Amino acid sequence: MIMVNTESLPGFEVEKALGIVSGNTVQAKHIGKDIVGKLRGIVGGKMVEYEEMFRESRAIAEKEMKEQAEKLGADAIINIRYSSSSIMNGSSEILVYGTAVKFK
Repeated sequence: MIMVNTESLPGFEVEKALGIVSGNTVQAKHIGKDIVGKLRGIVGGKMVEYEEMFRESRAIAEKEMKEQAEKLGADAIINIRYSSSSIMNGSSEILVYGTAVKFK
């Protein structure tokens, strides 16, 4: 499955837009990593605990979006966009969406 954040893909011609596909997840770190992350927020430094959480969240959301596109028979997902928000302290939501397309 080709997945890009551009509106088109050089060398490919879209035959049909199959619709918007999306995936989302809400993740939180366990209390130990959350405490370490908060301490880093106070003293400074790279917050690897939260970076890990965001990477995992993006992977889960992308997988969900890709599965939706495959069910539609898509060849690709174009114009992919990401959004994130804080649900509560120590947790976040990641939303990814794009247009599932079929090529000629």
